[in-house]
Amino acid sequence: MRLAAELSLYPLQNVYIPPISDFIDRLNAYQQLQVQTSATSTIVVGEYAQVMAILATEMQRTHDEVGQAVFVCKFLNADQANIDLS
Repeated sequence: MRLAAELSLYPLQNVYIPPISDFIDRLNAYQQLQVQTSATSTIVVGEYAQVMAILATEMQRTHDEVGQAVFVCKFLNADQANIDLS
């Protein structure tokens, strides 16, 4: 099953752009993911288990590096929605 996840990251610090950019860059490094970024969120599409594992790893890394940060996530069964970001 494919999963589409829409994420927004809100680092709770004065300098917030670098942690957001770093998170997006790390997601783009995974070849098994399709990643599309807009001004307010990033959509990630891939196999369900892979997307969830990658997000868990990268969200934890962000919390470890940034400290307090809020992630807002929406998840959608991409098989049913026919989402293609290519």
